[in-house]
Amino acid sequence: MSDKKKVVVFDYGFGNVRSAERALAHVGADVEITRDFDTAMNADGLLVPGVGAFSACMEGLKKARGEWVIGRRLAGGRPVMGICVGMQILFERGIEHGVETEGLDEWPGTVGPLKADVVPHMGWNTVQAPEDSQLFAGMDAEARYYFVHSYAAHDWSLEVTNAKIRAPRVTWSTHGERFVAAVENGALWATQFHPEKSGDAGAQLLTNWIETL
Repeated sequence: MSDKKKVVVFDYGFGNVRSAERALAHVGADVEITRDFDTAMNADGLLVPGVGAFSACMEGLKKARGEWVIGRRLAGGRPVMGICVGMQILFERGIEHGVETEGLDEWPGTVGPLKADVVPHMGWNTVQAPEDSQLFAGMDAEARYYFVHSYAAHDWSLEVTNAKIRAPRVTWSTHGERFVAAVENGALWATQFHPEKSGDAGAQLLTNWIETL
């Protein structure tokens, strides 16, 4: 019997599922690409990729019952990780071209346009992670990660008042302005950048996530 962690890459039509599959397999996970409800529910970890428009991703996710899978997993404390737009849809809403779309509302806040001289933010950038981050454990502070996005969450407003619950750990980056680059919030983790395209740094980050499953 394999002692590898079972990770499902949720296939709802948005996101480079093959590159995510390869990156996870490279760091030792047992990976399956599927939208099957039972398989996604029973995996050790669920990875939700995402590329393109916020509204299109939400529409595709709902058609695949993805919002239900994510909600049920999190209600049971089962790990979920979002990548790129797969992170953005975890917020309350997204605004693109003046159109407002409801997100999954796991976190309060709005995803909106990046205000920078050059958009999209495409290429390598550093991040500012909190010292107690598990996701970035063992990482060099100058490590670079690969970003491709024109929208981001610019604020973090979720507060935890229960002393028994670990406060969310928020990582930031800057492109024209500061934005949320990653979040660790209980069973729900997410990155705005693409760890599967971030070379050795991304591989270490995915390893760190898998080791928590």
